[in-house]
Amino acid sequence: MTNNEYLLHYVWKYRLFDRADLQTMDGQKVDIIDPGTHNTDAGADFFNAKIKIGDKMWAGDVEIHPSSGDWTKHGHHTDESYNSVILHVAERVKGVVRNQKGVQVPQMQLIVPEDVRKNAAYLLNSKSSIPCKNHLPLVERGVICAWMVEMGLQRLERKINDIFTHMARFNNSWDHSFYVLLVRNFGFGLNSDGFERLALSLPLNCIQRHSDSLFQIEALLYGQAGLLYDDIVSDDYYLQLRKEYGFLKHKYQLKPIDGFFFKKLRVRPRAFPQVRIAQLATLLKQSDRLFSSILEREDYRQLWSYFQVDTSDYWHTHYSFGKESERSRKYLGESSFHVILINTVVPMLFAYGRKTGQEKFCDRALQILETLEPERNAIVAEFAVSGISPVSAFDSQALIQLKKEYCDKRKCLYCKIGNQILAR
Repeated sequence: MTNNEYLLHYVWKYRLFDRADLQTMDGQKVDIIDPGTHNTDAGADFFNAKIKIGDKMWAGDVEIHPSSGDWTKHGHHTDESYNSVILHVAERVKGVVRNQKGVQVPQMQLIVPEDVRKNAAYLLNSKSSIPCKNHLPLVERGVICAWMVEMGLQRLERKINDIFTHMARFNNSWDHSFYVLLVRNFGFGLNSDGFERLALSLPLNCIQRHSDSLFQIEALLYGQAGLLYDDIVSDDYYLQLRKEYGFLKHKYQLKPIDGFFFKKLRVRPRAFPQVRIAQLATLLKQSDRLFSSILEREDYRQLWSYFQVDTSDYWHTHYSFGKESERSRKYLGESSFHVILINTVVPMLFAYGRKTGQEKFCDRALQILETLEPERNAIVAEFAVSGISPVSAFDSQALIQLKKEYCDKRKCLYCKIGNQILAR
């Protein structure tokens, strides 16, 4: 859909045109009682509209185009699903249009007010990454707050839909779905794709069969990550891992991924892939009932305790294989824990609550987001400069949704903030 079509839909939806003396192209008076419900799926643009044409009240659908010729161009004249259209609205009207039954459809010209068109052009053509940046201080706080709530929920919905898609691949296993999402998010952005490939290459049940041995879990993870193929490294721990992995790889007929998927550039040593995998191995060893362990922990303190994992001794003096460093424990930091909560625990709890009808898990997920501090990233910083400062992780997630799904895609006409600016 073009920006002009977006604009026409917006103007119709909010009735931002001159409604005095509206007429069809054949001169019948038009009174719009209800413009209808906006439809973004297949079919007419607006459903269940109520429009008085002449002296007769009509209930049905409305189709909107920049040009009346688009009706035929889009094949509506041969599509029976458009037989319920009671009014065809176009910016430029020439000739008549008929539905699949051959019945002529009433047409009306829609004239976009110049001030609305000017404001829309400003937003849609803005060079700023936040198109309405300079207008944000003028938008009512109530509008912003309400839209933030909707954005936060939209982001959660997107995440749980992704989870349900994954579950279909894993025989609807909550544990396996949680495992893949958890491992992915141990990549913390830069290495997320590599970690997800690792999880998909190593079935959870392989790890569960060795839940009594941290060393074997490490061998499986490092081996499948393609990180045990460096012939230069010669310390005992590395060689033992390599030997153990060779046995397990043959036993389970595993195919490792390539180690080049993991990046170290611009990564702090404590966040090196080898360290993250060591933390992950300890976490996976804690329980073979992975997701159930999360469901049983009812508050932040209990979850924090569960994720407070240390690594095996080798990693107390190493950040990567074969390179000794000053001794330090490699606990998962609290800021990293927050990332795991926001991107793994919260969406899984919400998805589980939604799927099983247990609202307490949805409530718990939202409570976690609302009590966590907001994330610190470029998107949050940019909105803060523009006057929108999040107070919780729910708010920062809302801003990420707003930026990625509306600002970046220039969907200003579908944004409540953009709506208020356009209507000024």
